[in-house]
Amino acid sequence: MQRLGGTLLEDLLALDRGYRGPRVDCGGGHLARFVGYRDRQLDTILGPVGLRRAWYHCPDCGAGLAPRDRELGVAGASLSAGLARMVARVGAHEPFAQARRDLAELAGVELTAKRVERSAEASGARIRAAAHREAAALLAGTIVALGSTEPVERLYVAIDGTGVPTVPGETEGRRGKAPDGRARTREVKVGCLFTQTGLDERGRPVRDPGSSSYLAVVESAERFGELVYAEAVRRGLERAETAVVIGDGARWIWNLADEHFPDALQIVDLYHAREHLHAVARLANPDDRAWLDARLAELDQGAIEALLEALADLAAAGPVAEALREVTSYFANNRERMRYARFRALGCFVGSGVVEAGCRTLVGQRLKQSGMRWTVRGAESIISLRCAEASGRWDEVWKWLRPQTAVA
Repeated sequence: MQRLGGTLLEDLLALDRGYRGPRVDCGGGHLARFVGYRDRQLDTILGPVGLRRAWYHCPDCGAGLAPRDRELGVAGASLSAGLARMVARVGAHEPFAQARRDLAELAGVELTAKRVERSAEASGARIRAAAHREAAALLAGTIVALGSTEPVERLYVAIDGTGVPTVPGETEGRRGKAPDGRARTREVKVGCLFTQTGLDERGRPVRDPGSSSYLAVVESAERFGELVYAEAVRRGLERAETAVVIGDGARWIWNLADEHFPDALQIVDLYHAREHLHAVARLANPDDRAWLDARLAELDQGAIEALLEALADLAAAGPVAEALREVTSYFANNRERMRYARFRALGCFVGSGVVEAGCRTLVGQRLKQSGMRWTVRGAESIISLRCAEASGRWDEVWKWLRPQTAVA
């Protein structure tokens, strides 16, 4: 049945060989001249299909083109639009060798692992470029996000980072945590935006179903901030009664929040703050569980001044003293972001579990498997595919990438 379908598709495509007159626009402001018909083979979900189409050559550009290829959305590609989408889906979910086997087993399509890799990464790169163009247009005001006009009680912007193992060339000259001081990974900055309009029966905040959208890039904090802000605009930042930024306490996150979300409520993830207390207790006061419990209670109440006083009373020397100074500075600098009793009274989330889960599922499960080493371009391409799917925009982004004309 698949072979029969391929034959029928080949016959259907042969009905229009793409002749569009003696001359056509080459796309570069010149006219390309018809020189004849040329054959090519295209892999489709129905198997290999032969395609004979009119070929034009532009003497000014020195390049050739086939209008039929552009109409079918396969210019410069060896896979049909439908097969490229299928390959992108499996390539985003599993290692390329396994994706190749699953395509053969489940769809009867035989491709090499390298072709799966190249096609999936090419699709991801186009999705990433289209998303960046959308962000630029949103920030410039040349497009307006359409959607619900209903006000949103809270729009959350949760931010975190995670490392991706890369090939040596991507970390050359970078400092890292390895014993030799070299970096082995590049940081992926991850943002998750979601809304909250209510509480559960116990008075705890509830994320609105299906409201999460994600972005993840290997970019500078400045560039990431622009992209996060553009996504917030797309999600209806102006309709939100309150914007909330949640992070783990990293300085770059709060610099980003101050610049792009100056009126937002800033909250340090409670569980990261607790980890800092556990760490200092292990170093400076390991045998006094009561001391740690008292400090955790102060933290939960947002009584940071009392917590700082208790830290100041600890006696320490050497490396322990240095660690204690760092933790003290952490709590002092973030005290207003740790008023957890107040945040709970407002009905806000106080944890960054959503974006941390995004780091694990979007990045870790696919890109951090044993033996994997990525180029930055390849990593961002696959992450872009995974973010589009996790954000519920898979169909939307493929309409951006594969426009086909009425003729097609």
